[in-house]
Amino acid sequence: MTTPTRQAAALVALGAALLAASYPPFRLPVVSFLAVAPAVVLLRRFEREGDARGALRWGFWYGFVTQGAVLYWLVVALWHFTPLSALGYLATIVLFGVWHALLFWLVVRVRLRLPLMPLAIVFPVVWTAVEWAVGHQGDIRFPWLGLGSSLTDAAVLVQWADLAGARGVTLWLAWCNVMLVEALPGSREQGAGSSTLRWRPVAAVLATVLCAWAYGVWRERTLPIREVGTVGLIQPNEGFREKWDPRHADSVVAKLVTMSRDLEARGPLDLMIWPEAAIPGYLRPAWDSAVARSARESRTPILTGGIYAEDRPDGSYEYFNAAFYFDSSGAWRRYPVYEKRYLVPVVERVPFVPARLMQGVPGIGHWSGGFGRGRSLPLYPSTLGRFGVAICYESAFEELARAYRRAGADFLVNITNDAWYGRTAGPYQHASHLVMRAIETRAGIARAAKCGSPAAMIPFST
Repeated sequence: MTTPTRQAAALVALGAALLAASYPPFRLPVVSFLAVAPAVVLLRRFEREGDARGALRWGFWYGFVTQGAVLYWLVVALWHFTPLSALGYLATIVLFGVWHALLFWLVVRVRLRLPLMPLAIVFPVVWTAVEWAVGHQGDIRFPWLGLGSSLTDAAVLVQWADLAGARGVTLWLAWCNVMLVEALPGSREQGAGSSTLRWRPVAAVLATVLCAWAYGVWRERTLPIREVGTVGLIQPNEGFREKWDPRHADSVVAKLVTMSRDLEARGPLDLMIWPEAAIPGYLRPAWDSAVARSARESRTPILTGGIYAEDRPDGSYEYFNAAFYFDSSGAWRRYPVYEKRYLVPVVERVPFVPARLMQGVPGIGHWSGGFGRGRSLPLYPSTLGRFGVAICYESAFEELARAYRRAGADFLVNITNDAWYGRTAGPYQHASHLVMRAIETRAGIARAAKCGSPAAMIPFST
């Protein structure tokens, strides 16, 4: 292995370590400002050598390895659905590798064609554009943890996402990474023999950090917040296989009802939230009656996840990962059922294949998903205000939260099943998306997961 190859491989490995450390469960906000610096160093080398082909090749390995380090938990998560989980994980990071290859190639090509265009402009714009594209590639979109989301552990610095969104924070962090690399001794602008640190780029970064901090402090102090009531969160802490064992289905629902009654005994609630797929399958009549009775006797509305089947005109049906809203009288049929709109690739929907074709394949539940894609955005009434629902990784899609706010939602509810992540970084990464959604929309968010504190009463503010 030649010295340049060793250096490139070392930068790829360093990039993987820094990017992984910038995200939860680690709480190292300073790392966000260095997380993609190795990529900038690599790009400067390929630009200097005029090697767009080398940029394409090493860009692939950079994306493959760095995203492989961040998304390692996919192997654990997908194992619940298929023994071919490693292949699903591999396909995901290969796709990220392709996007990074295009990113590296485009940055180098632009810089070679337009040398007067600073890298501090080209790199942040292209990086942010690729991040956007990953979240808009049809059935295989996967906008998991943009660079901007890495800074949610220092929420005061991302309060300006209410103006520019998570992508705006990504653009800023990418720019900061470039500027800090430009400040290093030996940067091209100083000449090859220079060994002094350039302070102007560092000062520029610090100035923008100070501005972000000042805006965040001001926004947090002046943002009008009012406490509107109390939300109950039920998190039953059930294992993935236990949850879907038909022999335990009735006991799963009975446990949810019991936990709800125990929580209600501690004080009045305005809304009770059960997690994603809390009902282990379709809403059977006995389960329907049990949930309705619990809501009616306590006079507390219940939002619960479950599976919903909808008949088609041709006599067939389509089923959805859904949420049901039982009002305080125990009725749910007077309200539209929320049908999940953004489905996890492969797990919930086979990419680019109509769901109705997959639903007729024997054993499909063991290999992949045949869920239909929802289209509506129902808002549910409560004494706390009207709210919209996001199921599981829909929290990663900023357009859904914004659409609810435009429709008149006062707050949002996220229900999820994090049991399939196991003891990995997945649940921590998942929850971080909601920090951005709350800031972007300036809406309160209540979240109930399958795992966590068994039951909690949360004073809720909007």
